Amino acid sequence: MKLLYTVSLTLLLSASVFAQKTEKPGPKDKAAIEHFKNDYKKKNYKKFSGDLVMKDNQVQFDNKVIFYDKSDKITKAILQEGLVYPQLLTDFQVDKFENEDSDRTQKRFARLQKNWKDSFDVNNIRFFNASELVFLSNDEKVKRFKILCKDPKFPNTMVYYIELTNKNAVKDMPLQDFVKDSKVTHIFQKTE
Repeated sequence: MKLLYTVSLTLLLSASVFAQKTEKPGPKDKAAIEHFKNDYKKKNYKKFSGDLVMKDNQVQFDNKVIFYDKSDKITKAILQEGLVYPQLLTDFQVDKFENEDSDRTQKRFARLQKNWKDSFDVNNIRFFNASELVFLSNDEKVKRFKILCKDPKFPNTMVYYIELTNKNAVKDMPLQDFVKDSKVTHIFQKTE
């Protein structure tokens, strides 16, 4: 009887180790849920087309670097395919700044600077704790992920919500296969 309990407990505890990391909505995800409900706009972002080099716990995109945790399979797959990269995040930040109409004085001041876009440059960031947000997608062709990001230029942790779309996806497709043929179709970023 002891053996039966030991085996069942071992199976129960090991199931979570081999499962894909998913997350249930928490209080911090309320902004993301509202964003996808009210402000969602689908775009097609290009994959990275330069030199991509993976070493240990970092990926180098031309001359920019993203660090990641080796045990984080989601982040590794997304970075390895060149779906998310520093130049994309820089362009996203600049576009976000230009299209927000919140502070016109700040925009005028920024445009007076010689190289104002340099302040949005993304490099040497660290991605960690990625998880699939199953509660944000009903379609098997669309998966949404939450990736925590630490940028040495900022004191707070940032959160990127990344939407990947794979037109050839089928139900219960392994994550690696889904990511291989997918495109980034939406990015949302907020500080935590």
